[in-house]
Amino acid sequence: MLFFALGFVSASRAQRTAETIVKGNEVTLKAEGRILFKGTLSGSPGPFRIQDRNETINGALHQVITITGGDFHAFDLTGTIFTDASGMACESEPKDKGLRLVRHVLGQSQSLRNNAVYERNGDLLISFDAGNPKVRILPESDSAFAVQVHGWEIVIRYRPDWYRLHRGITNFRPRSYATWKDPVQGWCSWFAYMDNVKESDIREVADLLQEKLVPYGLDYLQIDDGYQQLPIGLPDTWLHPNPKFPSGMAGTAAYIRSKGLRPGIWTNVSFADSAAAWKNKDLFVKDAKGGPALGNWVGYVMDGSNPSTLEKLVRPVYKGFRNQGWNYFKLDALRHLRYEGYNAYSPYFKARGIDREKAFRNVVQAVRDEVGKENFLLACWGIRPELVGLVDGCRIGNDGYSYAGLAQFNSWNNIIWRIDPDHIELTSQEAWRSCTATSITGSVYMLTDKAQLYRNSPLIEAARRTLPVLTTRPGQVYDVDPSASAHIAMVPTELSGSGPRPFDASSSTTTGLFALEISKSWENWIVLGRLDERDKILPFADLGLETGKDYLVFEFWSKKFLGSFRDKLEPPAMDTSFRCQVLCFRKKLDHPQLLATNRHISCGAAEISDLRWERNTLSGISGIIPGEDYVIYIHEPAGTSAPRIETSEGSSASFAKEGDIRTVTIHSAGNKTCTWKLIYP
Repeated sequence: MLFFALGFVSASRAQRTAETIVKGNEVTLKAEGRILFKGTLSGSPGPFRIQDRNETINGALHQVITITGGDFHAFDLTGTIFTDASGMACESEPKDKGLRLVRHVLGQSQSLRNNAVYERNGDLLISFDAGNPKVRILPESDSAFAVQVHGWEIVIRYRPDWYRLHRGITNFRPRSYATWKDPVQGWCSWFAYMDNVKESDIREVADLLQEKLVPYGLDYLQIDDGYQQLPIGLPDTWLHPNPKFPSGMAGTAAYIRSKGLRPGIWTNVSFADSAAAWKNKDLFVKDAKGGPALGNWVGYVMDGSNPSTLEKLVRPVYKGFRNQGWNYFKLDALRHLRYEGYNAYSPYFKARGIDREKAFRNVVQAVRDEVGKENFLLACWGIRPELVGLVDGCRIGNDGYSYAGLAQFNSWNNIIWRIDPDHIELTSQEAWRSCTATSITGSVYMLTDKAQLYRNSPLIEAARRTLPVLTTRPGQVYDVDPSASAHIAMVPTELSGSGPRPFDASSSTTTGLFALEISKSWENWIVLGRLDERDKILPFADLGLETGKDYLVFEFWSKKFLGSFRDKLEPPAMDTSFRCQVLCFRKKLDHPQLLATNRHISCGAAEISDLRWERNTLSGISGIIPGEDYVIYIHEPAGTSAPRIETSEGSSASFAKEGDIRTVTIHSAGNKTCTWKLIYP
């Protein structure tokens, strides 16, 4: 028997409120014409009591359904959450104890940390309060998730408009756009050559990238500041470069493409040509004296509310570059157009009844229209919530790489847009850490080094082993470090963009742990990037792993098997050569199993298309780099006899054995794919 209390629902919020239907011991949540959740209650000695309450706070609907068992006995709720194909299991809130851990997922998550399912297309979240009760959510398909909850009180939370209203990202309209699906991985000229970059530099880098990094997945080359005519002004100053680029921008793009790379170009929204601004002053925001408004860093402020401005100053630049063959567009100085331009001259817009945020979006919409949705558009720099839905990525912090933003905006990555932590410099101090964090999180990955480094430095290995970047989704719909994202409502108040604002990603954060959960048809495992040593003990429960089970742990950079562990790991000291660790956790099996490969920090996910154990045979299909030895690390239970190995035609293999680890080295001169089998007696 159930007692049911229905909360008051106002007409203004009834459209997105879920209908709670109780029949016998079945509980169903239905909203917008479809079933969201259907479950069955069991295990209580007395009647269940169900309360359904709704509150709207700052426009966001909170619907809370509380179920209590008879006599405070524990009971069970088992059922299914139904979504469309954009659904994903995740965490809805941070835990009050344990590790601060940034989570991303390749595939559908099976983590024991999950207590919720988020559907991106509907921007809705269904969660269960975790801890007590215990919650387990597992994917049944891309659109159905099995739910098991056990406790004496179960709380279901339904929160529609999760990112738009609960998180305050008001421009988020997920059905109107899709996030960029492919990895974004390349090279940028800025920190390498600054504004002294020349066409000869670009050609030299392109030649080396083709040889050294294109085979590993790098596919963009982006020219930054330094090619354009000065002062920046009318479209011709962009489309026809200075004498340092004698082949012109079309010729430069063609050369980049000939090297197997996709051309990328930097522009900004500033206007510095005083004579042109005064001659065309109707295209600009006006100051109090009626002249073209002027602001620091942005120069003369282009008026995005004026269609003529867009037609004469903006659209020709990006139409021209697209026609020249450019595929990646970095749009800079946007913060200055917003702050020193539109916010600082708000009386101009107010007097005309114009929404200055809409005027700002108009500029970027014009760029988006001209470059096309098939080309990547990056907003730069600092968090730009006004441009959600228009840009594919956002440089969320100041100049210079920092992995802090990957924890401060982790829940935005590949839900709102692709996060850009800025360019990676392959230095002995930071190469391994920066490449690790960027690759594990599936963020924008752009190197920026002078050509000679790619010719002869061993630091290039940090890039090779982290390319390609895998396209991930966040495992949390909250930001692990909310110190920046909590302040995005301040954006309309800023008058200067001279440095980081409270809502921009900073250079330090509360965690150095970044986990990638990998879910393949043959196995589920996690890779943990440990970027500093602040966390000395890694409890498996905090990693979302099962307690009471044995896990094999392999450290990728040092290629060391750390052993078999249960419930926790106390990592060894970091190798000072790398200044970070990449720890691969795999559940221990009772037969030979893949532990890792040398190809990629994902320990097999990037290159293995099939892996199976059948009839005493471990077999796989791997993508390999021609001419490079491919190494497979196999864990063999004690007493396992040596296997016989078979590889596809054109390849050969050799063995080495140390303890329980068999190292298989496959040699292939020209093949890009290898089929291999370890046949045990």
